[in-house]
Amino acid sequence: MKSHLLRPVYVVLGIIAAILIFRMLYVPKDFGVHERGYMYGWYRKGNEQEWKAVSIKYMTTEYCKDCHADKISMITKTPHAVIPCENCHGPAREHPSDPPKLSIDKSRNQCLRCHYPLPYPTSGRANIRGIDPEKHNPDIECAMCHNPHKPGLGG
Repeated sequence: MKSHLLRPVYVVLGIIAAILIFRMLYVPKDFGVHERGYMYGWYRKGNEQEWKAVSIKYMTTEYCKDCHADKISMITKTPHAVIPCENCHGPAREHPSDPPKLSIDKSRNQCLRCHYPLPYPTSGRANIRGIDPEKHNPDIECAMCHNPHKPGLGG
């Protein structure tokens, strides 16, 4: 075989060898698929205890419904029903017992996370009513005029 044909083959083999050496040196020995197969994908077996020690931060709307049934029944009749409480009110894990309220971010930026106009047709964001924050009451919080628990219901 001519040398001009062998050089690319040597380069490809060299790249493959470099990748395999890099993997051998930098990927932990316990990384991979273990006794449960691909059920949880690739992970480090030696890292399981660390992940078990991670505390849950978000509690879901189920956690909120016992104490805040009035708010939840109000919001389930609105377009905001699909949004978990903690998206606006923060993680319930940090819900203090005294005072019995989470801190509520009433800033415009909180509402603009969803209501800034982003007309991307495939993202679903085009279906959310957006506002122009420069023109629509720029100096006040949205909650001064709108009740987020009753959006679209005249609230």
